[in-house]
Amino acid sequence: MYVCARFLGQAARARLLFGARRPLCTTTIRCDKSADKFFVTQPIFYVNSVPHIGHFYTIVLADAIQRYASMQGKVTKLSAGTDEHGLKIQQAAARAGQDPLSFCTQYSGRFRELMTAANVGNTDFIRTTDEQHRHAVTHFWNRLVDRGYIYKGEHAGWYAVSDEAFYTGLQVEERIDPSNGKRGMFAIESGQPVEWVSEVNYRFKLSAFKDRLIEWIEGGQDVIYPEIRRNEVLAWLRSDMDDLSVSRPRSRLKWGIPVPGDDEHTIYVWVDALVNYATVDGYPWTGAKPSFFPPDVQVVGKDIVRFHAVYWPALLMAADMPLPKRILAHAHWTMGLQKMSKSKGNVADPFEAIERFGLDSIRYFMIRNGGISDDGDYSPEEVLVRHKKDLAGQLANLASRCLSERLAVNLDAFAGLGKKLQCQVDSRDAALHSMLVELPDKAKVMFDKGEFGRGLGLAFDALAEANRHISENEPWSLAKSADPEHQARLQVVLFYSLEAVRLASILLLPTIPDKASRLLDHIAIAVSERQWAHAQFGAGWQSPGPKRPLPGVASLFPKLPLPS
Repeated sequence: MYVCARFLGQAARARLLFGARRPLCTTTIRCDKSADKFFVTQPIFYVNSVPHIGHFYTIVLADAIQRYASMQGKVTKLSAGTDEHGLKIQQAAARAGQDPLSFCTQYSGRFRELMTAANVGNTDFIRTTDEQHRHAVTHFWNRLVDRGYIYKGEHAGWYAVSDEAFYTGLQVEERIDPSNGKRGMFAIESGQPVEWVSEVNYRFKLSAFKDRLIEWIEGGQDVIYPEIRRNEVLAWLRSDMDDLSVSRPRSRLKWGIPVPGDDEHTIYVWVDALVNYATVDGYPWTGAKPSFFPPDVQVVGKDIVRFHAVYWPALLMAADMPLPKRILAHAHWTMGLQKMSKSKGNVADPFEAIERFGLDSIRYFMIRNGGISDDGDYSPEEVLVRHKKDLAGQLANLASRCLSERLAVNLDAFAGLGKKLQCQVDSRDAALHSMLVELPDKAKVMFDKGEFGRGLGLAFDALAEANRHISENEPWSLAKSADPEHQARLQVVLFYSLEAVRLASILLLPTIPDKASRLLDHIAIAVSERQWAHAQFGAGWQSPGPKRPLPGVASLFPKLPLPS
């Protein structure tokens, strides 16, 4: 509901009292992004605790998307950062006996360290306590006010401190609190306790964008992926949608950006946080145009899809700014098929996992076993299985078998062989040949959706076929023969195996960039031949000069100790 203008200060009254008048600001922000630029965002992580394995998955998935785009010749931008305002931070800092900024700096530093430890190629790291971001949020707020989409009103509803969000009566339920055995009200979506709050605050006309949001989602190909998340968002939009409370009384929440012109209110943390995706590209673009904005892919966890797929695009529509092209909302991680929880002692530390398993082995496991639609289950034993079976057993072992000195592989002849075998396929090679020819396009369909785990599954299916093929064709027996036909057949058999290794390694570059690059070094693939364009049958081995394999390929994935 609207309230009397006497609630407002003089400056706020002048901006907020609106009727049929035209908005003060009618400037349209247009994107000047060229087709060869690609912008990927990670969510900015809340700094009320240290990073966990779920954070690691999100940043590695976003990194894989960015690296994949770079392999296609795109100029890429990958933003990361920390969300540092809000009541949770204010309360956590108080419990720790620290001032909020020092508290935030401590935990933000750990997320920076995780980016480095995970070999994530982010180009930006933003903190919402940065002065640049404060300026951007203030400008964004004023733009919404000037365009007539923010008003001051009385709001009452169920509020979850942990979620920093209000919920309607249909979004909460009464249940027993497992921590104390008492009955209370909880948010159905997040499971967090809620309390009834009634207060005067600023509100955003979210309901005005209901139809436009539905049209945006239904009109775009995979604008929200996966489909289960898309359907959830559409269901929310088609239910009764209220306007959004976008401020909190400063008497309750001091740790945040003040509402411009009204020091008695603090801007809602989610409005503050979402603007970061524009801040990292230089917003506000006064006298200039955005370089990378809007994001091509925004990677988020399924628990924050509402904020990114409803609130964020609606805010952008209100500001007349371009919308993100795609929101990829991945699933979560469990351990022993149970939700991770500190109280249960089943929270995995990503720093410990990197130290124990090696970076690329844990990156591979997370991408391969992580869920987009369905939750993934974290298990140290399964990390070892993936390392031993896939990376060491299928990939490195196949390369090692082919590079044995007694087989005398002739890599210099592979460029010619690749061209020849595109036209002449022996029936003994037909199954593997077909898999290798089809692999890149099939994997690309998966990678384009963000389904890297499924795409890599196709690569390892091809490697399994290549291992079967080499066992059936016995190159070690062919190598013993001086018959020219046997020697020619030997090189064909070796070509197919190493071509499988080459293609799989290129497909693995976004996921395990270090080990995949080193494996390509071992089979003498030039750095200039590691782009996505080279992920086609016979497209490698073209660089001039002699090609000499490196020894010791099996050492790339050494045996890992069993869990204690």
